[in-house]
Amino acid sequence: MISIYKIKPKFQKLLLPILCFFNKLGITANQITFSAIFLSIVIGVSFWFADYNSYLYLILPIGLLLRMALNALDGMMARIYNQQSKKGELLNEFGDIFSDLIIFLPLVKYESQDILLVVLFITLSIINEFAGLLGKVISNERRYEGPMGKSDRAFVIAVYGIIGFFQVDIKSNIPLIFILLILLLIVSTVIRLKKSLK
Repeated sequence: MISIYKIKPKFQKLLLPILCFFNKLGITANQITFSAIFLSIVIGVSFWFADYNSYLYLILPIGLLLRMALNALDGMMARIYNQQSKKGELLNEFGDIFSDLIIFLPLVKYESQDILLVVLFITLSIINEFAGLLGKVISNERRYEGPMGKSDRAFVIAVYGIIGFFQVDIKSNIPLIFILLILLLIVSTVIRLKKSLK
């Protein structure tokens, strides 16, 4: 299935100079993970108040790109510089789910007319990550398949931020968009569960 996650290896190569620089500064993988969680809180809070200042919508594409970089860097730091630990793995997995929740929550405010679809989207996003974790439990391999994995959801919300900044009216299309996202999340979750069993 098509997923933005598939470009991760190329993205990681671009981040190697930053990784080396962070290592020279003595920055650890867990510190990077904490930074990603803190950044996610900033993104979520900014998103919540974006109706007061449209420039705050830009924190979504910019902040989510930075978050994606930090998420890649913490894993690279752990693997390359032998910093892997149970604490780090727990922090990383919890951080991803918490971050998604805090970033997606403002959708309840902005799309209140379709709140059931929004809540279902958020719930299925959490279930999708849980399905990925089950792969680790069942087959000792974390599953990241799309078509609506973490990176794909981040891309969707980044686009939502750009649309919000330019004040493009998509209200009439919101139900259809969220129905499509929900269907893709279901497909993604089923794929992860099937892959886990193999």
